[in-house]
Amino acid sequence: MLAMAAVALVSQTAVPPMARAQSMDADAELEELIPDSAVTDPEGWAMDTEAATAIVAEEDDPDSPMVDTGFSLDWPEEDDFTVEIDDIEPDPRLEQLLSRENGIPAQELALPEMSQRGGGEDDGEEDALVETQLSKRITLSHPASFAEFGAFGEFTDRFAGLSDIETLRDSDDNFAQLANRAEEDAALLSDMLAVYGFYDADVRQRTQTPPEGEGSGEDGAIVPGDARFIFTIDPGQRYRYGEVTLPGIADTGEDYEPLRQSFEIETGDFIQEDRIVRERIDLEVALGETGYAFAETARPDLLIDHSRDEGDLSLSVTPGGKYRFGDVISSDPDFLSSKHLQEIAQFDVGDLYRQSGVEDLRRAILGTGLVSSLTLTPRVASEPVAGEPGIVDIDVGITPAPLRTIAGAVGYDTGRGIRTEVSWEHRNLFPPEGMLQLHAIAGTQEQLVGATFRRNNWRGRDRMLTLDVFANTIDRDAFEARTISGVAKIERVSTLLFQKVLAWSVGLELVATQEREGTLGGLTGPRETYFVAALPGEIVYDKSDDLLDPTRGWRVSLFASPEISHTGGDRSTYLRSWLEGRYYQPVSERLVVAGRAKFGTITGTGISDIAPSRRLYAGGGGSVRGYGYQQIGPQDDLGDPTGGRSLSEFSLEARYRTGLLGGAISIVPFIDAGTVANDSTPGLSDMQYGAGIGVRYHTSFGPLRVDLATPINPRPDDDRIAVYISLGQAF
Repeated sequence: MLAMAAVALVSQTAVPPMARAQSMDADAELEELIPDSAVTDPEGWAMDTEAATAIVAEEDDPDSPMVDTGFSLDWPEEDDFTVEIDDIEPDPRLEQLLSRENGIPAQELALPEMSQRGGGEDDGEEDALVETQLSKRITLSHPASFAEFGAFGEFTDRFAGLSDIETLRDSDDNFAQLANRAEEDAALLSDMLAVYGFYDADVRQRTQTPPEGEGSGEDGAIVPGDARFIFTIDPGQRYRYGEVTLPGIADTGEDYEPLRQSFEIETGDFIQEDRIVRERIDLEVALGETGYAFAETARPDLLIDHSRDEGDLSLSVTPGGKYRFGDVISSDPDFLSSKHLQEIAQFDVGDLYRQSGVEDLRRAILGTGLVSSLTLTPRVASEPVAGEPGIVDIDVGITPAPLRTIAGAVGYDTGRGIRTEVSWEHRNLFPPEGMLQLHAIAGTQEQLVGATFRRNNWRGRDRMLTLDVFANTIDRDAFEARTISGVAKIERVSTLLFQKVLAWSVGLELVATQEREGTLGGLTGPRETYFVAALPGEIVYDKSDDLLDPTRGWRVSLFASPEISHTGGDRSTYLRSWLEGRYYQPVSERLVVAGRAKFGTITGTGISDIAPSRRLYAGGGGSVRGYGYQQIGPQDDLGDPTGGRSLSEFSLEARYRTGLLGGAISIVPFIDAGTVANDSTPGLSDMQYGAGIGVRYHTSFGPLRVDLATPINPRPDDDRIAVYISLGQAF
């Protein structure tokens, strides 16, 4: 070592930059320090020094004493060295670490610093480490108490969803990429712990791989996919809120207490930064629902004090005055008038301002389908004075959407044959919201021409006035009919945007029809003319959670139509009615069981006095699947249905949501049953059963349904297979 040091010294001083530029005629003092020979032959001059001579001598004879260089040191004899080594008790954890290739499992090795309880308690007790496996690749090692801090499941789910190791996983990963992702995930954990109030947390990361030769690669080689990542968390003390202030909110006067209560963060609560965001939104909603149309909240200020393990929170509020609703003013009154917009609003002039009322009006206007863009802007009409609220008008900016539509459809059904339908409509021909539709049907069993006038939101939200006139011919196995009909109806409808608990309809129906039943005794029956006047009405009570795809709840509907019929000089009065109930019960997150029962009756007259088109029938996609449309019930001698005066139907489905296509596919086994009789009392005799399986493709506007069914107890002329395709669930 001494020789190496000397050589290093020589090499550093042999050719200094200034020596190379030194003149041969240098000053005598400088010449004495650095002679000309050191300049012309620096290596030779260095090797001629006493130090270099001593080093060479020592290298030639290691046992010889050092050359005298101005100090003396006795060379020690071997017997003079005595070294004593004390026995040291081995650390068991160190022995385990050295005896295992992959280190000690986290649950067997507690970190000495982890004395704090993860939930924020500090009782000085030992807090053992436990492991929580988040995925095949990621494990969290943490104190047992950390899993009890109240949001542990939410914390781990969020981390797993944001982890680079998981979200960027690819078959082409390499070890360098995984190392970078593990580093990013460790930083992510630190940030997330701070979000939940653990501002002194420590996160450490280590990686485990199988022993050499036991990897999943070729011949047991270790590949990137074998890596397992363990993140050890020392959460430290969980911080609490110190002082919580809302500067400016006191300006709301008597509204202070309910507004302050809407911001549910108090001194002493554990800090969770997400909660600050949620409570700020709740406060803004409360302000908007209490009349403060122009209230603003500043960005929250959270000051962390590590000496107290607390954070002081301040959120400034500018209420901006209290207001009541004024007028709703349309930018295009010829298209949608201000009066009409005021009618469909859920608030009246003079009501206390509510932001939810403005948003509800926005949805209602968009729901008309008449506008392509829309703005609703509160505008001060009068300022608050002497403690009385001001007035705020709502300016509605409208851009009309295309209003005319031409539509067509072509289909085929084994029960109904070929069917072609075309329509033209103008959705605002008679403003506001007055639609005219012309439509026609051409098919093997039905032909129709008709016109429909409909005014949406008539004298109130979701009220509809409909006038419908049409002429059609029908040629089915059950009957033939040539009909002219006019219908007027007022209804309160349930829509996809506004599903109603209670919906209803009442109307007037006038019908003139020539009809005859199917063959009887091999002969075609005569045509009979019926003049029918009816007052149909329906009530629907809906406690389900969705209009097209319910998963829980129930619905009950009652239909009743008192009717007068004139035929052949005879007059008959009767009541057509039915009651239907539907029930939806979730069994698990993926499975919903749905059931339906329907009972119908016609009372007041015999079946011969009722036009065939107004009798009760069963069978088809909305009734008993597996049977043809209207094919269940009494039949004539050729097997054609004749209809009846009573009906009973039952359906049961198991709707199982699979994981296919992101959960968009459901498999639905089902069984249906139904019967029709000439008696007016619904019964269970002569029941026909159908069963099958369906597929649902769930979209944003409802499920697309495909059902394949077969009759369980078929009659001689029943088809073995029936297919049904439609939008929405069967019931």
